[in-house]
Amino acid sequence: MSKLTLNDLTKIRKQTQGINTNPNITRLMICGGTGCHATGSIKVKQALVEEIEKKGLSDTVKIVETGCNGFCALGPLLVVQPEGIFYVKLKSEDIPELIQEQIINNTPVKRLLFKDPATKKRIAKQDDISFFAHQMPRALRNKGQIDPEKIDDYIARDGYIAIVKVLKEMKPDDIIKEMTTSSLRGRGGAGFPTGMKWDFARKSEGETKYVLCNADEGDPGAFMDRSILEADPHCVLEGMTIAAKAINANKGYIYCRTEYQLAIKRLKIAIKQAKEYGLLGKNILNTGFDFDIDIYQGAGAFVCGEETALMRSIEGKRGMPRPRPPFPAHKGLWEKPSILNNVETFSNVPQIMIKGGDWYASVGTEKSKGTKVFALSGDVNNIGLVEVPMGTTLRSLVFDIGGGIAKKRKFKAVQLGGPSGGSVPEHLLDTPVGYEEIAKIGAIMGSGGAIVMDDKTCMVDMARFFMDFIQDESCGKCTPCREGTLRMLQILEKICEGKGEPRDIKDLEELSHVIHQSALCGLGQTAANPVLSALKYFRNEFDAHVIDKRCPAKRCIAMLKFEIDPDLCKKCGLCFKSCPADAITWKKKEVALIDKEKCIKCMSCFDKCQFDAIF
Repeated sequence: MSKLTLNDLTKIRKQTQGINTNPNITRLMICGGTGCHATGSIKVKQALVEEIEKKGLSDTVKIVETGCNGFCALGPLLVVQPEGIFYVKLKSEDIPELIQEQIINNTPVKRLLFKDPATKKRIAKQDDISFFAHQMPRALRNKGQIDPEKIDDYIARDGYIAIVKVLKEMKPDDIIKEMTTSSLRGRGGAGFPTGMKWDFARKSEGETKYVLCNADEGDPGAFMDRSILEADPHCVLEGMTIAAKAINANKGYIYCRTEYQLAIKRLKIAIKQAKEYGLLGKNILNTGFDFDIDIYQGAGAFVCGEETALMRSIEGKRGMPRPRPPFPAHKGLWEKPSILNNVETFSNVPQIMIKGGDWYASVGTEKSKGTKVFALSGDVNNIGLVEVPMGTTLRSLVFDIGGGIAKKRKFKAVQLGGPSGGSVPEHLLDTPVGYEEIAKIGAIMGSGGAIVMDDKTCMVDMARFFMDFIQDESCGKCTPCREGTLRMLQILEKICEGKGEPRDIKDLEELSHVIHQSALCGLGQTAANPVLSALKYFRNEFDAHVIDKRCPAKRCIAMLKFEIDPDLCKKCGLCFKSCPADAITWKKKEVALIDKEKCIKCMSCFDKCQFDAIF
């Protein structure tokens, strides 16, 4: 590779676009995200390569390994372009039939197509699937569309065009103005206006400034940033470079947790390619502007999602928050002016520079503009990565895109914002997605985790789970978080064990408010949110645990008897077949029985029973 000029960039763009849109070439877009790798996409890709060569189709059929497609639970995934035929849960042994029927005979293989959980019908085209039809990809505009390890594919979809515009035509004030007009707010959780943050750093005195990208993503159930890095790493590099020009920084760091090995691998490839093309490093595009990016691998500490703790970690110190002010825009990394945004925030920046701040702000609500990426998971039919316009209701997110609740159960709540968020009950599902709107109902937008829970979920146990996570991840620097979350966890464990007292609920509420008001950092201040929202909307479950000594959802093992109701038992034997301890006896057309001495209370029988016959 050689340093690019603007003409070279334009030629690559047109040439690659021509190849990718050639109607005589079929492209097999095999998902290569972490989820699909885990379910066998590497073997499926190898089978595709072998079958294409065997059939002599190499000139007319191209295999492209993309990043995360988004529909994570159905991998390995394959999209046949340009037709848009969508295949799910592929195995290497399916490939000969798929190539013969789809490629040679031009007939989709029906058994491998997506099956709608509601209608039970097979759907051939990706755009006709409700999971995709209700989305608006902006930050995710390239997911499943490009090979993330080929810079030319990114350039073909207007990649690095924004850099040319920014470096050749715009001044820092112009960049800040577009960002302010866009009303883009930080997608890492707090929702601080991005343009305002950049403006603070631009006006701060100092020759050395830093641009930092938070890719730590420690929330349970969150995989948004990882998926963007795996699918479209160059958009983050381009967004960071634009930010660097805006504040006059020459150095950037991407703080990525070390567990994200595929994301790190593709980031390294992208950085190397961008440097070789002259789009990163010294004298970018011969404009005299220098900017370089390094990757810093975090050890997986949740607290390092807090900006000052993240900066201390990069400095080689223990990741612990520090009091603010001074804010990072004035004294950040190594006490130099710094800006920190997360992966999703930076991924929006190039499109804002190309299409303008007004374009971005044309979507969304009055105070929350643009789109938001969610990691939709839990007890929902369609699990995956979702991007919707701000203002979309939670009901649409769960039922239109998510396909409703799995296993024909009833909806109970959706946890937004991870351990710092709150649970939203059914009667509030028409709440629109927006920072202020979500905050009003006791949750937070957070980085975008959305965990759906069905009626088998115990909200007391769920509050205990999140408090256990927070207490374990507390850095221990401030007493309210270190000691307060520990005491809250002990109370919740006591309640789940059937030993709760009426005063315990009052203690939980008091501790929650004290921690919120006195903890040092945002993570500690929001630590009690899951408990407070559970108490607010599911108080009856806490009362049942404390007063009646029972768990309505039948999840708290200490309160369960593990008996089978003969009137409800349908004599199907599913519980018998699922028991790993041989504690259940059953014969055809007879009610099953549980031997309590053998029972290990693993919940397998309870989870398998479709008739709520086990209590």
